[in-house]
Amino acid sequence: MRIPNDVKVILNKLNESGYEAYVVGGCVRDSLIGKKPKDWDICTNAKPEETMEVFKGFHIIPTGLQHGTITVMLNGEGYEITTYRIDGDYSDGRHPDAVSFTSSLAEDLARRDFTFNAMAYSEEEGIVDLYGGVEDLKYKRLKCVGNPTERFNEDALRIMRAIRFSSVLGTKIEENTHNSMVELYKNLDKIAKERINVEFSKMLCGKTPMFLLSEYHFIFSYIIPEIKPMIGFKQNNPYHWLDVWNHSLHVLFEVKEKDLALRLAALFHDIGKPSCYVESEDGVGHFYGHAEKSVEIAESVLKRLKYSNEIIDEVLTLVKYHDVQISLSNKFIRRMLNKMPKETFEKLLVLKKADILGQANVDREKRLGEVEKIGQMLTEFKMEEECFSLKQLKINGNDLIKMGFKPGKEMGIILNKLFEMVVEEEIENDYEVLKSYVERVYMK
Repeated sequence: MRIPNDVKVILNKLNESGYEAYVVGGCVRDSLIGKKPKDWDICTNAKPEETMEVFKGFHIIPTGLQHGTITVMLNGEGYEITTYRIDGDYSDGRHPDAVSFTSSLAEDLARRDFTFNAMAYSEEEGIVDLYGGVEDLKYKRLKCVGNPTERFNEDALRIMRAIRFSSVLGTKIEENTHNSMVELYKNLDKIAKERINVEFSKMLCGKTPMFLLSEYHFIFSYIIPEIKPMIGFKQNNPYHWLDVWNHSLHVLFEVKEKDLALRLAALFHDIGKPSCYVESEDGVGHFYGHAEKSVEIAESVLKRLKYSNEIIDEVLTLVKYHDVQISLSNKFIRRMLNKMPKETFEKLLVLKKADILGQANVDREKRLGEVEKIGQMLTEFKMEEECFSLKQLKINGNDLIKMGFKPGKEMGIILNKLFEMVVEEEIENDYEVLKSYVERVYMK
């Protein structure tokens, strides 16, 4: 393991003061799979007050003294140092009622969630792996430390963490761990929505979210009840060979970009379909207005799960326009850029391509070709020369005032009408042409 110099400084200072010290948890796991750790957590048999004495003169933040954790700042980075501890009972199913410090590394590792998160390392001893974490990583296996029912009863969020790690690391959840998740998933009621959001989002941006959403659909439809009507809902439409749920998972599978808004949109783009279903006399299913209904439902879900306004706005834009009919013209591009930023339009094209790939093979190549072509046109689109917002209109409010108009609602109506005409290529975006039109139509 390549331990950063600042971390070595901390480990050495603890060792030189007569204490044990190891890096522990995620940084060991990530190092073993060749991934650069984001954080370096350190554990020690030094009590919090002893640790603070060792680092006297350093910038110390008492992060969580009651849980034995302090943060030492070195070169602008914070490193958490935690005393070996044993957790007490978890009466709320989320936090230990109390913790007690111990001098045993083994007892500290025993309280952790999964085997590959329960490894420690020091340069003197190498890896301390008491629960087979190295082997589980090697064989891509996710397994709880000790009794999985006890682990999930202690903290129900670990159920979501198991699914997240399985998606991100591509691991298979071991049978006993799986069985305990099935037994205890309703304990997720005890977990704050913000915490579920974090694990759900990381799972969605992992390697295999579609397979886990399928296998654990009962967990996800418990967290997000709006998903349940999608499961098994047949579409009875020549463009679809999958039910609404499996189509959505297929679309998610086709979105290769690990972009949260895009993957949320892939999952929720058709969530409104079951409530919009109508069947024509020939038995063909139709979903009129499903995009708008999907926006309404997705907004409710995303707000309940405490997503940021920025994410919500982008997801809802993608869902709203996912079914828009493509027109191979600059006029279409201008229209879309009036509704969303260029980056969001690019994501919309990714979503549309994935949506087509998740449908039946009816005119598939033609429709994919249109998405590809409009993407090329967007790349060549001269943003600075085109008009896709009022700011780029060659006439403005000050010009209208000079022509004799008074500031107010009428000016806004005129400018919006001119902008709409320019976007629709009914009039040239030229000051003299626009001025002439205003004089002819509005100044009679």
